[in-house]
Amino acid sequence: MLAPSERLAYSSPAGRWVLTATILGSGIAAIDATVVNIALPAIGRSFGTGLQVLQWVVTAYTLSLAGLLLLAGALGDRYGRRRVFAIGVVWFAAASVLCGIAPDAGVLVAARALQGVGAALLTPGSLAILQASFRPDDRSKAIGAWSGLGGVATAIGPFLGGWLVGLAASSWRLIFAINVPIAAVVVYLAWRHVPESRDEEASGRVDLFSGALVTAGLVGVTYGLIEGQALGWTSPAVLAALAGGAALVALFLWRQTRIAHPMLPLGVFRSAQFSATNVVTFIIYGALSGALFLLPIQLQQVASYSPLQAGVALLPVTVVMLLLSSRSGALAARIGPRLQMSVGPVIAGAGMALYTRIDADGNYLTQVLPAVLVLGLGLAVTVAPLTSTALASAPATHAGMASAVNNDVARAAGLIAVAVLPAAAGITAAAYDSPDLLSAGFHRAVLICAALCVAGGILASLTIRGAVRKERPLSHCAVDAPPPCRLSPPPPLRSGGGLRN
Repeated sequence: MLAPSERLAYSSPAGRWVLTATILGSGIAAIDATVVNIALPAIGRSFGTGLQVLQWVVTAYTLSLAGLLLLAGALGDRYGRRRVFAIGVVWFAAASVLCGIAPDAGVLVAARALQGVGAALLTPGSLAILQASFRPDDRSKAIGAWSGLGGVATAIGPFLGGWLVGLAASSWRLIFAINVPIAAVVVYLAWRHVPESRDEEASGRVDLFSGALVTAGLVGVTYGLIEGQALGWTSPAVLAALAGGAALVALFLWRQTRIAHPMLPLGVFRSAQFSATNVVTFIIYGALSGALFLLPIQLQQVASYSPLQAGVALLPVTVVMLLLSSRSGALAARIGPRLQMSVGPVIAGAGMALYTRIDADGNYLTQVLPAVLVLGLGLAVTVAPLTSTALASAPATHAGMASAVNNDVARAAGLIAVAVLPAAAGITAAAYDSPDLLSAGFHRAVLICAALCVAGGILASLTIRGAVRKERPLSHCAVDAPPPCRLSPPPPLRSGGGLRN
């Protein structure tokens, strides 16, 4: 950690440069996570592929990101947060170039997996740098600006992606090219203005083997879930992938109980409140990720929206969350999280159920906008108290780890939802090529997601206590995963700890 005399003031030029570097660095990962969904139909047409390959375009990125987040945070704590952050930015930019020049779908999927590695390296480091660099009195301001402007990046993503994809048949490649100049600016700013910091109390070696175990396990499970529909659920390859992946994840968990410095201290799950909150997180974010994966496809393939129109159609979700999330967090701090975590998912489920009204006509004002607004309201009510509860129900010494776990649970839920939901809704390769069959499958899928949200609300009402430790309200809540932290930063953690996104 930096010495107290070396820490920066929020209003100082040095502080502003650090803030700019971290916002731009995390921003390229946030934008990329949203623009790719808008580009999926164009990517499919460009390579002549169907839904199965498009699932891999999304899940390859999420696989490496989810599997390596905890490891990346530990690497930053040990070897320097600025160093790992800069390596992540360069890695992300190089992988983006590979995505942009990919000659076929297989190369694109591999490049997306490499992109996820870069995102895992840079994402936790961006916030950890703020935590380590700013004076205690200014950290809340810095983190608030970081998360608020990060929300703007999330909102810009669908619009920017839709505009770029709509320029020409292969212009979807530009959504990856724009990362390169931004990354160059970030690396320069990090080298010139960001102070180096690390956890001086960290001991023991970084557990690379555990990171490899959990990532390989997720790959095996995801492969089995995606390929099961095409190869058959009794196919030896599918069964081997599912069994092998589950075994590797189990081995990862077993290893965490046997090593001196675990990547994931399982003791944090002794809190029933923490465990219940993460189950609710898994259900809600799984439903959300599945619905938002299929919605741009429905709008473009069935309702004949342009990529730009599909991107703009999703903006109200993020806008509503930006406007209401901090108020929702403040309300939960006063009355406790149970009511909002019970009612919010039901409202979000109602919004997803309204998506069943979207058909070939696709009228935005009558079919799309009401569903998007109701969904955004439900998420604004839910996400801030959900994340605050996950943090508050863990021991104070594990606050950073609790944030990382909650975020990783959300990403793993999205990973599994994208792999499973199309098959569960009957969206086959043939259905993807038929607007009528695709629309029918989409309607079944969003009803499944709506039911999951309602189930999440019921579970919250039964398991979440009415009051938790007081926390400062969150300034922003992300759509693709929970926000990274509360505004009152926790104490520094040892290897494997620290704040994560």
